Order: sequence, then structure tokens, then C-alpha cells
Amino acid sequence: MSTHPIVHVLDNYYLAITLLVTIGYQLIGFAFAYGFKFDKLTDFMGGTNFIWLAILTLSLSGTTTARQIVTSIFIMLWGARLSGFLLFRILKTGSDDRFDDKRDKFFPFLGFWVAQMVWVWVVSLPVTILNSPNVLRYRQPSFGKATDIIAIIFFAIALTMETVSDIQKYRFKQSERGQQPGAVCNVGLFKYSRHPNYFGEIIIQVAIFMMAITPASYGNIPSGSGAYAALYSSMLGWIFLTLLLMFVSGLTLQERPGAKKRYEKGRGWPEYEQYLHDTSILIPMPPGIWSRLPVIVKRTIGLEFPIYVFDPAKHADQDKVQQREAEEGQSEQQRGERGSSEPLR
Repeated sequence: MSTHPIVHVLDNYYLAITLLVTIGYQLIGFAFAYGFKFDKLTDFMGGTNFIWLAILTLSLSGTTTARQIVTSIFIMLWGARLSGFLLFRILKTGSDDRFDDKRDKFFPFLGFWVAQMVWVWVVSLPVTILNSPNVLRYRQPSFGKATDIIAIIFFAIALTMETVSDIQKYRFKQSERGQQPGAVCNVGLFKYSRHPNYFGEIIIQVAIFMMAITPASYGNIPSGSGAYAALYSSMLGWIFLTLLLMFVSGLTLQERPGAKKRYEKGRGWPEYEQYLHDTSILIPMPPGIWSRLPVIVKRTIGLEFPIYVFDPAKHADQDKVQQREAEEGQSEQQRGERGSSEPLR
């Protein structure tokens, strides 16, 4: 139980107050970004929003219960790491090409910020509900249950994986090799997964949910109560995040489109094709295992669904390929006429 009075605000699950705070915070960010055509705070506003919601609900609850504090710290750590890294990256790159076709258009640009509101509010649900009056009115199980320990282990591994993979990819892109046309990032954790940062992000949210439902899973909250249903319903957080990464803003924007671009430009395609064959799309595993899996296993259990797979015959713009091949043929012919492959000076 809480050792301080619990503050009831709008509803007993803190859903309304967290939604209103999220809407207000993101609208401030949108006004600034649209008014000044400024990309650099967009992702930062998303990541830090998680921190404010965790602080708000924990403060309103007045609780000193370890589980509530730890889960709140977990999502704050994740939000701080994510927003900090993305801010660092955008400061280095200067602009975000995701907004090139939206930056000057009010409603399309606002649409991104609305989507960010939904993302923050939904993914925060496990912490929001765990810190709410309707959960804290019941006696909380002592900290250190199996779900707590497993969640801590999962969180530590996943946060490390996400952090390390982001750093490895950034350093690769800044390296001499990474700046070569068609360079394939197959270093570090990217030897075992094409998207280890996404996998880490998903497991982080699963870990937070696992710890959050401990009061319900250990029977301290009656199974027929609203609090019980609310805690389990907060699984929507990690499910929503997973769906976003797999079918909206993550893999669908990178897998087939990335392969298509490489194939049409002829930049490092053979190496990249081999990388696709040898490397798991999401779940880390040794290349020797993934490369030997039957295609049906890769397309189902391995999560490399057909929507991600690039088929040159079906998906490539053949006109671009022919134009590129013709240009390459002319270049080869010119080098042959000069009798040397050395560039002209």
C-alpha cells in the first residue's frame, strides 16, 4: 500500500490526465516545429514525454512501493536514452528527411504529431495503470517475485542491446567503410539481426509490462476487478509498439524499399543480398542457423513475412535498372577506348 495519500485526478486510472498532458506537450512541440520549420526536437519531444508521464503518475500516487518506483524508472531510462540518442543524431545530420514532404503542410505534419501522442500514451499504459489509485488500493506483493526478477534481467539485456546497436550503426555510418556507396552494416549485433535495436525496444516494453502485472498475476488483485482487467489490458502498450515497428514505421519502410533502392542503383547489391540470406530480420541468432532455415520457417516463425521480401522481378523498376546498366556499359566502353580503367584527370 501507499504510504502517502493517493491523489485522484479525473479518473482512477490516470488515463485522462496522462492523455491531456500528452496532447498538450506534443502540441507545444508541433507549434514550435511547424512555426520555425525545425526538425531537431521532434523525436526528443516524444521520448521525454514518457519521462513526464512516469513522474506525474508516480508523484500523484504518492507511493513508495518498490515495484511502482522501478517500473517508472525503467520507462524513464528508456525514454531518456531514446530521446538523447535521437537528439544527438539529428544535431549531427541536421535535418530529418521523414518530414521533407510534410514540413510545410499543416495537416500532414500535424498528423505525425498526433500519431506520436497515441504512441506515447498507449506505450505508457503499464506504468500509468500500475501507479493508479485503483491498483494501489490493493495490497501490493513484496518486490522480488519471479516476474520482477525476470523483468529486470530482460530490461537490462534489452536496453544494452538497443543502446549498443544504435551506437554501432551510427559509428559504422560515420566510418570510411560506411560512407562507401552500398556499404552493408553487418558489424557487431547487426551480424545476428538486421534490426537488433527494434528487437531490444520490444523486449524493453515486454519487461515493463511483465513487472507491472505482478500484483494481478500473484493474486493480490481479485481477478474479477477492474484493476485486474486494466493491468492485463495494458499489454496493449508493447503490442502497439511491436505493430508500429513491424508494420508501420519500422521494417516496412526499411526492408523492401531499402533492397529495392540498392538493386536499382546497383550499389552493393550482391553483398546485401547475401546479408539478407544470412541474417535474421529481427530475432538475433547466429548466421549459420538463420541461413540454413527453410524459407517457410523464415517467413513465419522467423518473422520475415512476405511483405518485407524484395523480388527484383516483381518489385524493381526495370526502366531504372536498364538505364543504370546502359550508363555502366557506356562507362565501361569509354574506359576500354582509353585503354585504362584509371579515372580521367
